[in-house]
Amino acid sequence: MSRNPMTLCLWYEGDAEEAAAFYAATFSNSSVDAVHHAPVDTPGNKAGEVLAVDFTLLGTSCIGINGPPIFKHNESFSFQVHTDTQEETDRLWDAIVGNGGEESACGWCKDKWGVSWQITPRALTDATMGSDKAVAKRAFEAMLKMKKIDIAAIEAAVNAA
Repeated sequence: MSRNPMTLCLWYEGDAEEAAAFYAATFSNSSVDAVHHAPVDTPGNKAGEVLAVDFTLLGTSCIGINGPPIFKHNESFSFQVHTDTQEETDRLWDAIVGNGGEESACGWCKDKWGVSWQITPRALTDATMGSDKAVAKRAFEAMLKMKKIDIAAIEAAVNAA
């Protein structure tokens, strides 16, 4: 169990270990740290089954809990991952969507467990959150037409006059 002052807790329907392994293989500074087995039967697990998985995701302490199908992930919670290049954006997006996930709009996608992700190039954030309102508007309008963010298209919108 993590000694950090906060641990992000995610609910899975029996596949927390698979999810943690996927995240560890996909994201830098990520790892599966411990697998805990149920000491007794619980509402969602039999004794000996994987109850919880401690993992680190991009340096953040997390725990995946296996439970019965009563809580679902939704878009009100998402991981926003900042990227520096199109190659990094493509790699993360393709890993999530290509592993049973699904595309959404404006840089959002879901993994196969229903966890929402925002794969967000810093170029987009810099453009839309900057002080130049005209640049922010053009970049935001360009983003609204995208699923996966295209940095070149964002830069073209930024530089359009």
